[in-house]
Formats: sequence, C-alpha cells, structure tokens
Amino acid sequence: MKNLFFRIYQFVFRVFAYFLKWQKPELLSGSGSLLDLPELILEKGISKVLIVTDQGIMDLGLTKNLESGLKNEGIDYVIYDKTVPNPTVDNVEEAVSIFLENECEAIIGFGGGTAIDCAKGVGARIARPNKSLNKMKGVLKVRKKIPTLIAIPTTAGTGSEGTLAAVITDSKTHDKYAINDVNLIPHIAVHDPLLTLGLPPHLTATTGMDALTHAVEAYIGRSNTKETIEYARKAIKIIFHDLEKAYLDGNDLEARLNMLKASYYAGLAFTRAYVGNVHAIAHTFGGFYNIPHGLANAVILPHVLRYYGKHVERKLVSLADLVGIGTDADSESKKANQFTEAIEKMNERMKIPKKIKVPDLNYLELMIERAYREANPLYPVPKIFTREDFRKLYLKITEIGG
Repeated sequence: MKNLFFRIYQFVFRVFAYFLKWQKPELLSGSGSLLDLPELILEKGISKVLIVTDQGIMDLGLTKNLESGLKNEGIDYVIYDKTVPNPTVDNVEEAVSIFLENECEAIIGFGGGTAIDCAKGVGARIARPNKSLNKMKGVLKVRKKIPTLIAIPTTAGTGSEGTLAAVITDSKTHDKYAINDVNLIPHIAVHDPLLTLGLPPHLTATTGMDALTHAVEAYIGRSNTKETIEYARKAIKIIFHDLEKAYLDGNDLEARLNMLKASYYAGLAFTRAYVGNVHAIAHTFGGFYNIPHGLANAVILPHVLRYYGKHVERKLVSLADLVGIGTDADSESKKANQFTEAIEKMNERMKIPKKIKVPDLNYLELMIERAYREANPLYPVPKIFTREDFRKLYLKITEIGG
C-alpha cells in the first residue's frame, strides 16, 4: 500500500508541475562572458550586490574581473566568502545578515554548487524572513519572489544555475536536505569556461560525474517530459565525449565549455524530472561524513543502476546506443550492463574510488532512515527501495577506515 501511495503522490505532483511557472535563466555563454555581466546588472537597475563565494575562489583571484567590472559600472558590492563545502544553515544566516546590513538588491553565487546553493538559501530567507530554512525543506515552501539571483559556476557538475534546488546542511543535526521551489531558479547565469581552467583533475572528474548522475537519474525516472528527456540525453552524450578530455587537459576550452553546457542541461532535466535513490544516499554521506557530493554520486551511481536490474534495462540500452556502447547483436541485459560498466571504467580512469571510505558506520540506521524519507514519496524512481534495500547498498558502497 505504501508503494501505491508513493506512486499516486508522484503522479499528482507530475501533473501539478505542468502548472508551475518554470523559468530558465538569461544565459551569458562563452570565453570572457563574465565581462558582460556588470553591464547587464546595471541595465536591470541594480546598484548594490552581495557576492556569495568561498575562500578558495578568493585565493585563486577568480572574482577580480567581476569586481573590476562592477566598479567600472558604478555598482557597489560586498563579499561573503565563508561558504564551506556542503553549505550550512549558519553560512546562509551569516550571508543574509550582510545582505540586509548593506541594503543589497541582488545576490551573485560565484563558485561551485556550494556557493550557488548558499546564494539560493540567502534568497529564500530574504523572501521569507520569518521562516527558517528547516521549515522550507521539501517542495514549494518558499512561494515568494526572491531578489535577483545570478549564478556563476566555476565547476561543471551541479547545474545549480538552472535548477530549483538548494541543498543545505544543518551542522547541528547532520541533516542535509533540499529546498525545492521554482522561485529559486536563478534569473541570470554565466558560462565562462575561463573560470574553470584552474579546476584540478580530481574535481573536474567528480563534478562531471555529478552532472552525469543528474542526467541519468532524471532519464531513468518516471516523471519525464519530452524536454527533460532531450536535455538528459544531450548532457549524457556530451559528458561521455568531453569529460575525460577536460580531465586530461584542463586548458581545453572547448571541452570545458561543453561540460558547462552538459551540467546545465542535466540540471534542466532533473529540476523537472527529479533525481533518485543515488542522491538520497549521497546526501547522507555529505551530511554525516562531509563526503563531497560529486564524489559520492560517482561512486554510488553504478551500484544503484545494478541494483535496479530489469527496472532500468531498456532505458540503459537506449543510453548505451546513444553513446555508442555495444552492438545490435547484444542482448538488452548485456548492453545495459555494458553502459554501467562504462561508467565504472570512466571512474577508474579518472582515479575515482570504487567505494566511499568512512571512519565508521555509527550513523547507519539514521542514514538509512533519512535516505528512505528523502526518496519517498517524492522521487519518481524506477524501483522504490525499502529500508532493507538501502541497508544492502550502504554496506556494499562503504569501506571502513577513512
């Protein structure tokens, strides 16, 4: 009966989603496109902005061109650079205070998904000053317009510049959760591959596999539209073609720009079609052990695809055909398995481990419960996992000793 309720919930939400006001950001794309942003901000009548970023971005000097451009256009700005990986409630509240104290009019998330999600959290709190982030956890709890939000990704993974989701961690409870609301979709996004040139190979790999996970989970789910299918397939094709190019040669501008596009397409796919059990598990590793999200997804994805078995066979065959894996003579089962193997081999070539190493599994029962409750009833997964299914996967994925 529970599974029937979950499927009815997903169907109702899928129908309801057609009536939501979906938007795509105004996109600036290409080498040097960041330089066009200050003029666009001025055209929007914005005179003061909050830049949300992290110390690593500041140390690399990646914001300097933006800062110079803002000054040249007479736009004032303040910077919050304390965002941590897996951004916290505290990060958001600190940045909100800076936004209000300085009477800012817009928010710029500058960095990976960490900074952009933190910026979205700031927007949510500005729109809902009397509502805590914890109370906005879940779906459509913001429901008010946020200040102009600009996303400048420096990694090609989360696709957060095109999605309705902000993933926040409560450092007190170790709960890592998503706030999903169409009002959190950024108004402007910048795809400047020059900002990704300094990304180390390991981060190039894990963020790229994060994008692949978004696209695959969206594609194999049960709430697709023609548009989300098209975006997911575009993303997967690009990732198989360009991720390892960017990994092997970080200065390959074409591969870097293509990966930004792939990440964005994957984001557009899952923001409507949703993710699935891979993410439900990955979020618990981030919340309890601070495992980077892209790394967790990269490791977990092939395990979950194998566990789904025949529930995803035909769709994986379609993806195998898309990227040129297998032959017409191969059985569906063989070709689907070859697609999963191709992901594992890609991980191996990019030195991504086969398991997630943690010091202990003291939180296993709580992780199982949180993964189960995140996935159900919201995620329209190919196969609904029981708590025992999650347990088997956690034990298969985890290596003790980290």
